[in-house]
Amino acid sequence: MPLINFAGLARIQASPWSSQIIGEVGPARIKVLRMDHQPYEEESHGYNEALIVIEGRLELDVNGEALSVAGGEMYVVAAGTPHRVRPGSHGTLVIVDL
Repeated sequence: MPLINFAGLARIQASPWSSQIIGEVGPARIKVLRMDHQPYEEESHGYNEALIVIEGRLELDVNGEALSVAGGEMYVVAAGTPHRVRPGSHGTLVIVDL
């Protein structure tokens, strides 16, 4: 697999919050997306989801509790946990899920 520039891939996405699968490791998918300060609706999944902020900041509500994830940090949302993106999230986000 070639060297991957997450921020560069996020910048060329056609629209924010639209993830692109850039690789797989075993059953896990690695996706990248661009955050644009807009909120994203609540969701939950039947699998754990790792949210890795490459640059910028991810503002989350997890089970109704506010949480901020800075560039260089990761938050793992447990399977079945409701979460949504609050306004103000910006930068590059990498998601690892199944």
